[in-house]
Amino acid sequence: QPRSPILLSDVAPAPFEAAPRLGEHQLEWTAALDEAGGSVGSEAAPSLAGLRVIDLTAFWAGPFATNTLAMMGADVVKVESTPRPDGMRFVNGKPDVPMWEAGSIFHGANSEKRGITIRLDIEEGHRPFRALVEQADVLVENFSARVLDHFGLGFETLHAWNPRLVVVRMPAWGLDGPWRDRTGFAMNVEQACGIAWRGGYPDLPMNANVCDPVGALHAVVGVFSALEHRRRTGMGQLVEVPLVEPGLNLAAEQIVEHSAYGVLLGSEGNRGPDAAPQGIYRCRDGECVSLAVGSEGAWRALGKALGADGVLGDGSLDADARRARHDEIDAAITASLAGFDAAAAAEQLVAAGVPAQHLINAHRLMPHPQLEHRGFYQTLEHPVTGAARYPGLPFTGLADGLPSQPPPTLGQHNEEVLGDELGFGKEDLARWRDAGIIGDRPAWLKDTED
Repeated sequence: QPRSPILLSDVAPAPFEAAPRLGEHQLEWTAALDEAGGSVGSEAAPSLAGLRVIDLTAFWAGPFATNTLAMMGADVVKVESTPRPDGMRFVNGKPDVPMWEAGSIFHGANSEKRGITIRLDIEEGHRPFRALVEQADVLVENFSARVLDHFGLGFETLHAWNPRLVVVRMPAWGLDGPWRDRTGFAMNVEQACGIAWRGGYPDLPMNANVCDPVGALHAVVGVFSALEHRRRTGMGQLVEVPLVEPGLNLAAEQIVEHSAYGVLLGSEGNRGPDAAPQGIYRCRDGECVSLAVGSEGAWRALGKALGADGVLGDGSLDADARRARHDEIDAAITASLAGFDAAAAAEQLVAAGVPAQHLINAHRLMPHPQLEHRGFYQTLEHPVTGAARYPGLPFTGLADGLPSQPPPTLGQHNEEVLGDELGFGKEDLARWRDAGIIGDRPAWLKDTED
């Protein structure tokens, strides 16, 4: 039935509270923290220590969500199968090692996890999987909407096995509706929700490649909310995070701008709606500098830093005037930077007060003085690919937020998890290996193939 509208006149106004004074509640906050057993700046266990997460995810959005939970202290067990390992295992592999163990994106999104293999499309595989579910707190998956039901592992089944289990599902388009069964990746999701309309150039919109990590963090918030619900009620629940919906949140800027000002934002290359000039400019050494001038002071500083006459020396131009003459200003900046190497130009611009940066390929990022100072990367020894540097959490305050173990090899922890922890005997493991239910190599490879 349609709901009656709620009128503002029917709602009692909330009591007015003035904004707090600086530090007004510091004493009561620290007292409450001390009473709870902690103190500001104290060493503590990771935030999610003791939480077990079953990770059925693949590619980027799902693994990034579970990687965040793992870096916050959760015990994340990544479940793959030998016929269908995580597809990102095979992206950017190395020719001198088994390619499924060297995918760079897989490494970046799966540190701090343990890895097992179970075929869920075989009924016998449900036996070890059920034992894992019964001891878990959270399950996260990002298959298309039909897959878990096809396995006979829908929410009703999982909830019957473990009523406290939080199940997070991340289909591209949602669990129902006319687009339910469409396959979705960031590429077509970003086209469908409008993000790509703002990327690229006027004659060629391009994907921004932000749907996956943003969708992942929405899933993490959903986990936290569901765990709080479980704390209050004792029951788990289904959390649905369709990738298209976080994408719509990101695309809302276009709707807001058009609704408020009648302006239809589109693809403007490296230019934006605020700063002008803004762009990427080639220098004498063939490399590039990016800069963005967002204030009158930065505009005057740009002219002084480049020693330029003409339009760059006209300190009277406001933002609207600079935007109107953007092509002319771009040409002048390019001509001036032709006398500089990119790294030196960026340093000179920053010193003058112009936001600027020398563009580098990601392979040239390390060592970076700021990231080295903050200890953002940790060197870990992978059993196949050797020593490599792995990133920490992009925020602090949750114990250390740094990885301590590299991503798992395929089926690396089968015996540890299925045998030692879940109690299955060597006979079970041997039978499952022979039947292809568990394993440590892609199923389509012969024993002699890498």
